[in-house]
Amino acid sequence: MNKKVLIITYYWPPAGGPGVQRWLKFVKYLPEFNIEPIVYCPSNPNYPIIDSSLIDEVSDQVTVLKQPISEPYKYAGLVSKKSKTISKGIIPEEKKQGVLEKLMLFIRGNFFIPDARKGWVKPSVNYLSTYISDYNIDTIITTGPPHSLHLIGLQLTEALGVRWVADFRDPWTSIGYHKKLKLTNSSQKKHKNLERKVLNTADKIIVTSQVTKKEFQQLTKQPITVITNGYDVVKTPAIVKDSKFTLSHIGSFLSERNPEILWKVLEDLRREDPSFKSDFELKLVGAVSDSVLDSIRNHNLSDCLDNVGYVSHLEAIKFQRETQLLLLVEIDSEDTKAIIPGKLFEYMVSECPIVAIGPTDSDVEVILKETNTGHYFNYDAYDALKATLKAYYEVYKKGSLKSNAIGLQKYSRRHLTQSLAHLIAWE
Repeated sequence: MNKKVLIITYYWPPAGGPGVQRWLKFVKYLPEFNIEPIVYCPSNPNYPIIDSSLIDEVSDQVTVLKQPISEPYKYAGLVSKKSKTISKGIIPEEKKQGVLEKLMLFIRGNFFIPDARKGWVKPSVNYLSTYISDYNIDTIITTGPPHSLHLIGLQLTEALGVRWVADFRDPWTSIGYHKKLKLTNSSQKKHKNLERKVLNTADKIIVTSQVTKKEFQQLTKQPITVITNGYDVVKTPAIVKDSKFTLSHIGSFLSERNPEILWKVLEDLRREDPSFKSDFELKLVGAVSDSVLDSIRNHNLSDCLDNVGYVSHLEAIKFQRETQLLLLVEIDSEDTKAIIPGKLFEYMVSECPIVAIGPTDSDVEVILKETNTGHYFNYDAYDALKATLKAYYEVYKKGSLKSNAIGLQKYSRRHLTQSLAHLIAWE
């Protein structure tokens, strides 16, 4: 008989973006390891990004429970464009924030602790308490952000004694955007207390990076397991590589990820080499902040920019495989060393070299080196970045630009799910 596990998640198809991929794929493969996943998610969520193509990836055999959720952004008669932009994680720089945006961030940070989905906790606990008892569920998993879902797990385990695994796709109080919420000292203390209580009550904790594991080990003695995000085998039509020397960024391009050093390098290469200028194209696939677009324009790169906008996940995979180079950028901050974007693993199996820019000693840098899938640069590495792009361009002109990856199997979704299944099955 398969072991049943209840997975409590906010993001589920038709949600788009990276938040949905992790548990969509775990649910896909768990039955292979004699575990029956039961998914609990909102029936009327306010997803900032929709990708209906992901619905087809959910097996008809999976039980999906849904209950209504009330979300403030949905009902706020505030300027919808601003609220949607913030809900996507694109928070303007402090100097570019208007009065309305500052007010929205203050309210979000201080009146909705830990986040704007906190109102879903009580009705979810009431509904799931009965379901868990009726169907003899002994293990639940909560995944955040939104971290309010961990409060559902906290209350269920306190009331029913079920075993609880808390999955942190991102850190809680140390993630970059947390500091932008204009928190009062009292609110910051409430966040910290909730974080510590969750970490010390959950039976097991899952994180996606070694840096987050080290951070959480300072807060709890509970066992912490690193299970990264990964890649899945996706069948796509035959790929024809871009004829241009394309550098493509897939996913949201936030204002604080604005790599001025890269724009300067590209501006100089185009000025110094007419053939590079003729061949080069910059592709941005996904939501892009205005400050990034401003910087691109200020560095005279607008004429080589293809700003594609948001596309479905399948289309994103196609862009990844067609391009000549892939760009990965993370905020230059101590807080972001733990962030491993889910797209990194899809990048790695695209056979396109990765150009990554981010903070020193990040987990991304370690993974790129061990898999031989690209080069990693800090925000002051002008000469090294320029030399690498020139070298890639020379290989491109010979028609042989590709990565030679090693050791990728451990990042496959099936392999990662096997690790998860082993953790779930503990006695």
